[in-house]
Amino acid sequence: MFNKAAHFMGTNILIRTAEIVLFAGLLIHIIDGLLLYFQNRKARPVKYVKEKSSTSSKWYSRSMALLGTLILLFLIVHLAHFWVKTRITELDTSTPVMMNEGHELENLFSEMVLVFQSPLIVVIYVLGCISLAWHLIHGFKSAFQTFGLNHKRYNGLISMTGIAFSILVSLVFAAMPVSMYLGWIK
Repeated sequence: MFNKAAHFMGTNILIRTAEIVLFAGLLIHIIDGLLLYFQNRKARPVKYVKEKSSTSSKWYSRSMALLGTLILLFLIVHLAHFWVKTRITELDTSTPVMMNEGHELENLFSEMVLVFQSPLIVVIYVLGCISLAWHLIHGFKSAFQTFGLNHKRYNGLISMTGIAFSILVSLVFAAMPVSMYLGWIK
């Protein structure tokens, strides 16, 4: 079932287009974040003698560069394990090919089983998902603020929805490597 879904996503023009748009969005997000960082540094070239943590900002809001870098490293590891192997190189010859209605399918499920047997890789994935959760918590609320949807009446709801969304997405992403490593999925 997993291999059929992976084959569908890898050959569907709408999903492939969304993949390109998401990758372009990621690059724009990284460039925009770096530009903002350098603009802020240029605006105040001399550091404060003592930096006080603002009571109005959370640590993860002040740590977007660190969290973004951790997520980028996680994405590089993920792309190296799966995307590069299916799009640029080929899966290991030890990974058996699967047949479906007379067509050969790459056995990505077997590749996942192989990759997620390493506790180090599972830890990297889980840490990447934790970083993603913190990054999304800030980003969700900030997106509403960027579009002018910032009102005392709705900020609590936006914040709680962002927290729930961020935790849910990150838990779902982390569930796959953890469940594969623990043998819950075979």
